[in-house]
Amino acid sequence: MGTFAIISFFLIIAIVWIYAWKRSRKVDNSTSDGFFLGGHSLTGISIAGTIIMTNLSTEQLVGQNGQSYAASMEIMAWEVTSAIAIVLLAVVFLPRYMKYGISTISDFIEIRYDTFTKRLISFLFMFTYMTSFLPVVLYSGSLVFNRLFDVEEMFGVNTLTAVAICAGFIGFIGMAYLLMGGLSLSAYSDTLYGIGLLVGGMTILILGLSFLGDGSAIAAIDIIRENTPEKLNAWGPIDSDYVPWPTLMLGMFFNNLYFWCCNQMIVQKALGGQNLKEGQKGTLYVAFFKVFGALFLVLPGIVAFNIFDSGLANNDDAYPSLVSLVLPEWAYGIFGAVIFGAILSSFVGSLNATATLFSLDFYKPIFHKNATDRQVARAGKWVTVIVGLISVVIAPLIAFAPTGLYNVIQQFNGLYSLPLLAVILFGFWNKYVTATGAKITFAFHILFYITANFTLDINYLYIFSIIFILDCFVLWLTSKIKPLDTPFEFKGNLNKVDLTPWKHVKWVSALAILAVIAMYVIFSPLVLAR
Repeated sequence: MGTFAIISFFLIIAIVWIYAWKRSRKVDNSTSDGFFLGGHSLTGISIAGTIIMTNLSTEQLVGQNGQSYAASMEIMAWEVTSAIAIVLLAVVFLPRYMKYGISTISDFIEIRYDTFTKRLISFLFMFTYMTSFLPVVLYSGSLVFNRLFDVEEMFGVNTLTAVAICAGFIGFIGMAYLLMGGLSLSAYSDTLYGIGLLVGGMTILILGLSFLGDGSAIAAIDIIRENTPEKLNAWGPIDSDYVPWPTLMLGMFFNNLYFWCCNQMIVQKALGGQNLKEGQKGTLYVAFFKVFGALFLVLPGIVAFNIFDSGLANNDDAYPSLVSLVLPEWAYGIFGAVIFGAILSSFVGSLNATATLFSLDFYKPIFHKNATDRQVARAGKWVTVIVGLISVVIAPLIAFAPTGLYNVIQQFNGLYSLPLLAVILFGFWNKYVTATGAKITFAFHILFYITANFTLDINYLYIFSIIFILDCFVLWLTSKIKPLDTPFEFKGNLNKVDLTPWKHVKWVSALAILAVIAMYVIFSPLVLAR
């Protein structure tokens, strides 16, 4: 990488940090509300930016384009169909969460069920973030930066050491972000990085299409349709290893509902909104981003397949190879800064969620019951440092099992994601379901899930399709056999912000769902895939 690229990389990072730091100074991050939820100061744009950037990292850019290189546009299901779940977050889940005045998902579990179930959920969240998400984000990001900046040659070290150096650099910056500005600083920087990611991602797609079409992006689409029309089909075969079409509104939909509506890392950003209106605006902006995000998170892999004539040895080399081919060297620093923002945001978002869960669900109620608000925030900062350092240490070790470890942790997530979704949904609408019923559902799910994974040779999304329905049945049955003596009634006025909904929420939500349908029509045998 040239001198200009290196200078532009650090200059962009510095400008974004200064902007975000100045914007976040009005929030007192020495309090728990300020540090964990940005003092409820976030607007729709900043909420959208921080959710998008927390969700997106090199895992999506490299991984999903690699999968589409190997398969087809069916991979876009992870992006496009999530818009439906995000709409439900805006119109169903978020109003109820804000009504209860919660700071964590587990807070709702405690209010509706009991403390034991709450702490179980908090522990599972923290364990997953600390052992899987954080180290994997650092590891995958470090691989990209080692390639962009050639850290091995710069320091004269081997790949593992170079990854450790990059992981330490990203981790240090991430911890500094949270310690200096809490959620608000991260949210404001995420907004700029989000815009950069959208522009940069679309630029790579357009440059790739232009290269394939010998200067014409439109001609490139015709080339793809002529040579590999099946690649443009978003409807995966029934026996697909990736996303079988019958699972789109079953297993995939259930998984999306959990991730977007019950995942602390995501929901916490929306809870940081000034009011319900801003929270709904932000989440719906995300919904539209996810629909059209498939264009630079999935389609470039198909462009790469046609450019390289399926000649890449490793599917995950598709996107990095395309970037190296079409991006001018002078732009490496700019694109590298955008990628850095994506990695940093995912790391900071998960780190903040982990610190929030420990401080509010364990430190204050168990270890220091009389802790002041500032002491709780200070504990969160210590957890930020400790968990951050642990993640930095674990990250290089993933090199010894880059696929196995990640897959094991993803399967571990399935142990609690769907029963948690069922428990929350029943908590909203069933006044007689009990804490005992929730525990029985978790126990049933774990036994069935483990058995199914060992005995059924089918796509795990089919297992998700079946098991969530069974979880709901078990929870419903327990509420019938032994219901609460008196129906649950929410008491008190715990909401911390104005709950007036956004006046445009209904028609904007409908438009987002229509956009999902339109994308599936376009990428089908009816239009492009023929």
